[in-house]
Amino acid sequence: MTTTVALIGANGHGRWHRRRIAEIEQAGRVRLVGLADVRPLEPDPPVRDGVLIFEDHRELLAETSPDVVVICTPPHTHLPIALDAIAAGCDLLLEKPPVASLAAHHTLAASLGAAGRACQVGFQALGSQSWREFRDALPRLGKLDGITATASWQRDDVYYARSPWAGKRIVSGRPVIDGALVNPLAHAVMQTLASAQAVGAGRPRQLVAERYRVRPIEVEDTAFARITFDGGLSIVIAVTLAGEDFIAGEIAARGPGGRAVLEYPTDRLALPGDAEMRKVEGRADLLTNLVDHRENGTPLLVPLAVTADFTAVLEALTVPDVPPPHLLDDSAVVIEGPTRTIPGVNDLLRKVVSTMALPSEMGVPWAVPPFTKRLPVT
Repeated sequence: MTTTVALIGANGHGRWHRRRIAEIEQAGRVRLVGLADVRPLEPDPPVRDGVLIFEDHRELLAETSPDVVVICTPPHTHLPIALDAIAAGCDLLLEKPPVASLAAHHTLAASLGAAGRACQVGFQALGSQSWREFRDALPRLGKLDGITATASWQRDDVYYARSPWAGKRIVSGRPVIDGALVNPLAHAVMQTLASAQAVGAGRPRQLVAERYRVRPIEVEDTAFARITFDGGLSIVIAVTLAGEDFIAGEIAARGPGGRAVLEYPTDRLALPGDAEMRKVEGRADLLTNLVDHRENGTPLLVPLAVTADFTAVLEALTVPDVPPPHLLDDSAVVIEGPTRTIPGVNDLLRKVVSTMALPSEMGVPWAVPPFTKRLPVT
């Protein structure tokens, strides 16, 4: 029997899910029965005849009774929609970041367990063959000196005008989730945490972070974070949305046995002995994997439990008592129309991940002292 699927949050990034569902539907694995979005549906990609369209996700659930629901709404809305879908008897593909707090994580996990339902989280880079090769190579490097993540992207003023919650911490009295570390570059954080899990580092225990912004938004567009684990391993994340030359996203680990580097958005990989980065083909589709799990018991690639460490870090970055990101002044930022760039930031990102030191520890002129958070047991 074909698995029926509905998508809640069908505009924006939901359009990618619409295209992907259509591809899987053509292969005969699923049948799309409904789409929901609070805004009028964007016409591209076109909607097949027979697919029902709703503004209210609860009406969608009641009228289409889907087997699987893909949730691609603003992150701060995930939990209530997910609980409604579970109550309707659905399995979930939940976009990242999955929930806003560990309390929400535990609530969702308990609801899934009580209902006997499954939840796959949309960290799709964890479904790639390149990730599996990188992960499996880590023990061969010996005791790791550290694991790092680097990315340099550029997001202009239009990006921060894309929705009422973009760049915000609070909208209409409700906390929202945005910022380089927990939304656009959340994959970089998740990949480093998963790498630490793969080498048995234990749980993350301490976060030391510096966060910056180049425009008057409420969240960071540039961030540096060091996370220390039970076993003493540290990971360092250095990312920006105000970058110079593009760095897609690199996860690196080094030890006595050499260095391994994974460019997670492109599935390019270099392991000890490789002369240069090489493309590794093969990326499992998370929705297909969820269907396989329903039909055959295939293990989920990214079950909710795997994301608990990510949620602990997210919570530490977004709780009300965390200081707002430091607004850089004009001396540290170049403004060209809608684009803002931090001169020299790419060199700084590289230096941070090579030394495992944060900008304030290097004496960078515009850097401010970091904040430190103890991370709870997940």
